[in-house]
Amino acid sequence: MNSAPVADVKPKSGLVKERVLEALAAQDYSPAVLRRALLLEQEEQERLFSLARARRRQLFPDNAAEVRSVVELSNVCTQQCEYCGMGGPGSPKYLISREEFVERAGDLSAAGRRVLLLQAGENPSPAFVEHVCACLREVRRRYPELQFIVCIGSLHREQYRQLREAGADRYILKFETSNPELYARVKPRDTLAERLACLEDLLALGFKVGSGNIVGLPGQSLDDLVADLLFAGRYPLAMVSCSVFIPGEGSRLRGQRPGRADWALNAIALMRIMYPNRLIPTTSPLERVRKDGQFLGLMAGANTVTIHDGTPEEFRALFPIYSGRRFAPNPEHIHDIVKRAGLRLAPGPLI
Repeated sequence: MNSAPVADVKPKSGLVKERVLEALAAQDYSPAVLRRALLLEQEEQERLFSLARARRRQLFPDNAAEVRSVVELSNVCTQQCEYCGMGGPGSPKYLISREEFVERAGDLSAAGRRVLLLQAGENPSPAFVEHVCACLREVRRRYPELQFIVCIGSLHREQYRQLREAGADRYILKFETSNPELYARVKPRDTLAERLACLEDLLALGFKVGSGNIVGLPGQSLDDLVADLLFAGRYPLAMVSCSVFIPGEGSRLRGQRPGRADWALNAIALMRIMYPNRLIPTTSPLERVRKDGQFLGLMAGANTVTIHDGTPEEFRALFPIYSGRRFAPNPEHIHDIVKRAGLRLAPGPLI
């Protein structure tokens, strides 16, 4: 089963749809309200999205969407999460050299990018972390106009300090699910407590931190998603996300159904309503589960887009974070969905 059993998606409260929207507008984020809101469809879902966009306009009145270019530095990963095919035995590995990274960063800066997302598999080896730091230091020296987001998983506190001192401005570390038992099932080499300790280290070191969940993990219930929405409020995050589950072809969860697009989109809208000052991305997996999914993410209140134009062509197929057939947004796609959503691309960082 992809997510909650059919019996589990029946509303537990007597709240009617209209009262749910009124409650959200009045900042009632009780579990009963959130549970019912996640199930909204059609006209009521459109009204939910409209409320989310109104909250976005209050905190981001210039109607701008932050644009990031992603550079996937390496696919070496020690985690082997149940839903991801990266890092499996026998899979080809790569590492982008410092020289090539600096060249890519220069090309992206010349193209007008001002926010770069440096992403890699989780690899806490001192040599790899120092390689990332060396890349950051050199690009910082040459292109001081760039802001860096790093997303390379759970590390030691001192390694996070190294990255901060090397020039990393932000860090993304998703909690993925606030249910510790579910977390242990999908990430058997890790624990939720360890992940949260890393989040606290990042915040203490002065990073602007992003986190979030995955919607549709096998065994996940609607109440788990409600808990995730509330859990995101425990931390002073600068960025928050709701990604939809995509089973990797080479993963142990291959063959499972993807997550429900409507639940993911409603979760994005609720994140915007509950935490209006945070950056929220519309992610590429949405495009895999719903036609125009990324556009709908913007309509649900997201205000961040990522262009997959930083990783060298020869390595892109070797980074199957969700799927070897993942959708990789190009500049034309991003410009189109942002324009249709009535937004514009920000010339620089939004935070």
